[in-house]
Amino acid sequence: MAERVYPSAKPNGTATTTTATATANGTATFPAAKSQFYRPAYRPQPPPRRRYRRSCCCRFCLCTTLIVLFLLLIIGIAGVVFYVLYRPHRPDFSVSSLQISQFNLSSSSSQLNTSFNLTISAYNPNKKIVFFYKPISVSVFADGISVGNGNFPAFTHYQKNTTILRSVISSKGQSLDSSSASTLKSDLKTKNGLPLKIQLETRVKAKIGAVKTRKVGIRVTCDGIQASAPTGKSPATASKDNMKCSVDFRVKIWKWTF
Repeated sequence: MAERVYPSAKPNGTATTTTATATANGTATFPAAKSQFYRPAYRPQPPPRRRYRRSCCCRFCLCTTLIVLFLLLIIGIAGVVFYVLYRPHRPDFSVSSLQISQFNLSSSSSQLNTSFNLTISAYNPNKKIVFFYKPISVSVFADGISVGNGNFPAFTHYQKNTTILRSVISSKGQSLDSSSASTLKSDLKTKNGLPLKIQLETRVKAKIGAVKTRKVGIRVTCDGIQASAPTGKSPATASKDNMKCSVDFRVKIWKWTF
């Protein structure tokens, strides 16, 4: 029986491994190894500091904002609770009476001599708050010109209490400039007389339960008062038909007063 001839598994002229290539001068060259291929130079990257700083700044701003909002919320809640418990109200002031016993303005030297009998009524509408007033300075203005000064003594203003304050406000030998003297003379000739404004300034602290607050400035302004100069020995009574009094607390922060 004839034997079969099987072809070789590796054909002639073919190699499984990489063979060398002959060159013209008889030297053999081999393909470059993998390590000899071109690789870009490695440049280390700096750490992302800016992003880290921005992240820290953002976190700090967020935390600060949250803390401020939380404090505002606490203050708001405390204010609401305080208002519900104590129902605080500003004290009320009004001019009970104002009489002008003297108002002389010399035509030659423009010197002013005045005397006012002033009665102020102060009312504390609070049920649980007591006010402690320091001495009160009083000024009377006629058409924006100061025409008298005085004061009231210090006093304690208890709950639901009305206190009557009396004083003589005067000006002796006050020199006026020509413009102020002309304005007052013109007002005295009118039918309505002098437009007067009374201003009170002092400092006050409050007692709420067992707690006392710090002293705060307070200004009381009563406007819309009309008066004429007295004739003879009897004093002239001012008209309070259009009078309005406002009470403003004045808080001083460094050099500014609000």
